[in-house]
Amino acid sequence: MIENLEPKAVWSIFKEITKVPRPSKHEELIRVWLVNFAKKHCLEYKEDAIGNVVIRKPATKGMESLPTIVLQSHMDMVCEKNSDVEFDFSKDPIQTVVKNGWVGALGTTLGADCGIGMAAALAVLIEPNLRHGAIEALFTVDEETGLTGANNLADDMLTGRYLINLDSEDDGEIFIGCAGGVDTLAYFDYKKEAMPTGWKSFRIDIKGLKGGHSGDDINKGLANSNKLTTRFLWNAVRKFGIKLAAFDGGNLRNAIPREAYALLAVSPENVQPMVAYFQEFGQQAMEEFKYTEPDIYLSINETEEPLTEVIDSESTMRLLNALYSVASGVLAMSQAMPGMVETSTNLASVKMKDGRIEVVTSQRSSVESAKWDAAHMVESAFLAGGAEVKHSDGYPGWNPNPTSHLLDVTRKAHSELFGREAAVKSIHAGLECGLFLEKYPNLEMVSFGPTLRGVHSPDERIEIETVDRFWKWLLRTLETI
Repeated sequence: MIENLEPKAVWSIFKEITKVPRPSKHEELIRVWLVNFAKKHCLEYKEDAIGNVVIRKPATKGMESLPTIVLQSHMDMVCEKNSDVEFDFSKDPIQTVVKNGWVGALGTTLGADCGIGMAAALAVLIEPNLRHGAIEALFTVDEETGLTGANNLADDMLTGRYLINLDSEDDGEIFIGCAGGVDTLAYFDYKKEAMPTGWKSFRIDIKGLKGGHSGDDINKGLANSNKLTTRFLWNAVRKFGIKLAAFDGGNLRNAIPREAYALLAVSPENVQPMVAYFQEFGQQAMEEFKYTEPDIYLSINETEEPLTEVIDSESTMRLLNALYSVASGVLAMSQAMPGMVETSTNLASVKMKDGRIEVVTSQRSSVESAKWDAAHMVESAFLAGGAEVKHSDGYPGWNPNPTSHLLDVTRKAHSELFGREAAVKSIHAGLECGLFLEKYPNLEMVSFGPTLRGVHSPDERIEIETVDRFWKWLLRTLETI
């Protein structure tokens, strides 16, 4: 029972949050829950037009002169599950499990990103022994699929001078900057033609990949199910003249895809050599990724029902050539902060819908010009394949401020509590902080949190002992700012 873990104040609230559905763009239930939390504890609250919620707690008596602190987290969660798990994110509570010092979920994302940040902020609001200045707990909507809440935050929601973002995933690290990002989407038209007489129908699956966050995990050498599927199909068309009928891989713009499948047709004389080649390809993939993807699984099976239609050959090669030429992974490492990724791109999803093939990619960089260079590089590959290409509005990066007073206080609090210096870093993942600065340019900000791993995938988990340190660190920072 996670509500019995320490600190109980945080874990008990997190347990309640896991019971409330909160998919991105569908945060209605969690917003109601937050408002009811404020009412229950007699706290002032406010909602803006887009759905963000701020809950305010007045300063402890005698500390009214201290600056107001904003504790910020987002209320939505990534909704990913294993394909063999029956789960409805619109109504089912997350099933948590405790194992080997970590809390995870049964076959789904856990929602600790950013549920544990929400829980910590709410626990602060009802902590009776904390002496502090005024606190504003800000909960934004739709961080995961568009940063919609931060983009549309009302001008009168915040009065605080300092903001602590609670959406980080590494114990003992303070983040003072992040990458900006943009999505590049391609739409391929195609024609259908009749399945050749006598041809056999097959389905290939690539499963068991770790997936993960397309920012935090992009440099870990993980396999991309869409790239692997493309690689096989591209070669199979050239070697055996297969015909593609369907391609489906990945789900989320900000997740490295874990699974993909394709339906294809092959002439009778090429069945055995094509199957043998797929098995050889599988062995190669397992060897290439044996250190990062120990559970990779590739299968090929003849379909129970034969295909009746396939995609025309010209459209197939336009798609596959484009997908094969699009990079997915690290493009450049930072020269300003050694060891940090500067620029990356992720081939996030391939879907057939509404008579077109939609491909979603995302580019990130801490350098604005490099971000757009990466996006235009991807665009050029898709344009060469005859696709219609669009870019999202994107979001800005957050430029580090190493002279921040809030940073000094946060570092000192960590050192006093744990006897060691916290690492100060910039993160390749996108945070909402850059958008907050556009509306509140005088904010000083830091971001820290407990250790999370496997975020944006069903392997998402949170290390229990780091939550206690995170809580103590947050309280000490609030007491000493």
